[in-house]
Amino acid sequence: MQNKTAAPHYQPPGKRGEYLVAIQFLLIFSFIALPVIPAVPDSLASFIPEPLRWTVLILFSIAAMIFGSLGSRHLKEVLTPLPYPVEHSRLITTGIYSLVRHPLYSSQLLLATGWSIFSLSLSHMLLTILALAFFSFKASREERWLTLRHPEYSDYRKQVKKFIPWIY
Repeated sequence: MQNKTAAPHYQPPGKRGEYLVAIQFLLIFSFIALPVIPAVPDSLASFIPEPLRWTVLILFSIAAMIFGSLGSRHLKEVLTPLPYPVEHSRLITTGIYSLVRHPLYSSQLLLATGWSIFSLSLSHMLLTILALAFFSFKASREERWLTLRHPEYSDYRKQVKKFIPWIY
């Protein structure tokens, strides 16, 4: 007779968001490999000063580094590449998590937006919009799991925006 007992809290492949992580990496690699397709003709691009574009890129990059590093630092021992919370997770609502619920996703979106504006790339802007839709979906899935694990997450969700402080 076979022993049919499974390990506690076993989740079949894909049930903890593995496919979402694979899609996320595909989006990242696609963004890097994507050719720049100009959003505006060269004649119009000259009206957008290059120093302004550099400033936007630098500011968005700094914000992305702050969100990413603080988000990772606050998670410490519960950080996982999967959106499904680890067994020993705890709800973190302080630090960067008092400004946005998903600072690691925000960091990727900020960096992509900064590059899209700097390069005036229509292809990158469109992929950034797709990434925003994807991260919104992934965050919603993650939030369902977090609410099951931490019932107080519902109140936190009402108080703190998803990706952009005080806006979205």
